[in-house]
Amino acid sequence: MAVATAAVLSLDCAEPEELAKFYATVLGAEITPVTVLDRIDIAVPGGTRMSFLRDHGYAPPSWPRPDDSQQAHLELLVDDMDAAERQVVDLGARPLDTKDNGGPNDVRLYSDPAGHPFRLRLA
Repeated sequence: MAVATAAVLSLDCAEPEELAKFYATVLGAEITPVTVLDRIDIAVPGGTRMSFLRDHGYAPPSWPRPDDSQQAHLELLVDDMDAAERQVVDLGARPLDTKDNGGPNDVRLYSDPAGHPFRLRLA
């Protein structure tokens, strides 16, 4: 028997409304009604959920870290890498490492508008 019924990826940020809108557009998600002050949730078709929590002292993570440690990041599965790249950049993502690795191993790294790293990866 599972301990939990679902998982939610929660990201701290200075402006949860803006970050929720960014990810809702990228993932085709619905912004759910606000029930908690300073938190906005989105529901992605298929069951994934994300929360965006206001942190008044928020500072974006750095990538890569000087000690080369792994940071948590989101991987978004896409069918067309170039089209997905154009869309996320148009929505405010910042390219971090976007060289084309070619074929099924193509993975490109960006930061969202609040500075959280995420990757586009071929589905």
